[in-house]
Amino acid sequence: MLTHVVLMRFKDPADAPEARRRLEQLAPLVREIRSMTLGLDVLDTPVSYHLSMITSHAGPDELAAYQRHPEHLLLAAWLRPRLADRAVVDSVEEEPRKDAGHR
Repeated sequence: MLTHVVLMRFKDPADAPEARRRLEQLAPLVREIRSMTLGLDVLDTPVSYHLSMITSHAGPDELAAYQRHPEHLLLAAWLRPRLADRAVVDSVEEEPRKDAGHR
């Protein structure tokens, strides 16, 4: 399973709830999104991002298909000019080590 994490910082923080609403509407339209978790920042620290999105996909090909999906492209066109910054991490869950926690 591939996990796709996106942190978004908006030029105007008031855009974050609308972005969340639009992302919530996107998830059921794109079959390549296995799951989606969204979170609005509640602490508003100097290093905070305003919105987090975590999606899961079967693998890199499914993530790429999601990113090419017409509905995603429409949302990205709305979102891109509103973002001041974003950070992305894509990871694959690894099997836990048998000796984890035993040092």
